[in-house]
Amino acid sequence: MSDVSAAGGAAPAGDDLALPFTLESSGVRGRLVRTGPVVDAILTRHAYPAPVARLLGEMLALAGLMASMLKYDGIFTLQASGDGPVSMVVVDYMSDGAVRGYASVDEDRLPADDAAMVEENADVLKLMGQGHLAFTLDQEGTAERQQGIVELNGRTLAGCLQHYFQQSEQVASSLRLGAARVRANDGTTGWRAGGLMMQRLPEEAGARDLAGVDAEDDWRRAVVLMASATREELCDPDLSANQLLYRLFHEEGVRVYQQHTLADSCRCSREKVANVLTKMDPGEVESMKLSDGSIEVTCQFCNRMYHFTDAQVGELAANAG
Repeated sequence: MSDVSAAGGAAPAGDDLALPFTLESSGVRGRLVRTGPVVDAILTRHAYPAPVARLLGEMLALAGLMASMLKYDGIFTLQASGDGPVSMVVVDYMSDGAVRGYASVDEDRLPADDAAMVEENADVLKLMGQGHLAFTLDQEGTAERQQGIVELNGRTLAGCLQHYFQQSEQVASSLRLGAARVRANDGTTGWRAGGLMMQRLPEEAGARDLAGVDAEDDWRRAVVLMASATREELCDPDLSANQLLYRLFHEEGVRVYQQHTLADSCRCSREKVANVLTKMDPGEVESMKLSDGSIEVTCQFCNRMYHFTDAQVGELAANAG
């Protein structure tokens, strides 16, 4: 735990992290996510059109904010589904910080770049249409799954999730998301994404009211300060996480805690693909064969391709029997 200063203090200045913080003047809790190499690797690997890349970048930042709030050992999944040109966006976060994501898109139905943006964010309604946003927590070693679902009824991802917290969790929340392809001072260019989330827990607000502190005014001031954060600041490769928090909240007294490091990593493997093939209907497996009898399976997340010869497919079928 450390206080933030203009010079950077003890807070990390690196990339690909989720950083918890509190505002000492009000007790408001928050998270800051900054991603550089991780989001650039994921978006470059898939070569999506710019509006889709921005949407997935924002999803990666949003999932990082949500996952870093939870104490779990397993997988946190954030999935948006709709009837628009982007039918699905999925992001997985492992408890060890491994992250992966992909989008399913019909490029022929995409609107023009400008039409797919609302202010500084991807326009969810134009890109995904009617649908829902679901988040699932799979705890390792247990069959129980925690899940929440919210309708895609806002123009932005941040708006959709704020609505969920307000209606379902009754927790005052404020969100800022951004994703962009930017150029750093050293001349390098790449995709970056960032996100800020603050929450005021009911018990904390009540405790401050009893102490004679106007918690509502504290919260509103914090929200106004956070709302001043631009997409450019969230994605600036030359502005550290510490510097951004100080720029926004130095008058409130901002304190940061241990960061969560993020890494571009996929859980797919040849063994997992083989296991899926053995459980499929034989007719469906047969329909997947190429002219030489082999099968090629490509991971949607990382684009890694797994090749099985005709003989290997036969062995899998024999083992399945």
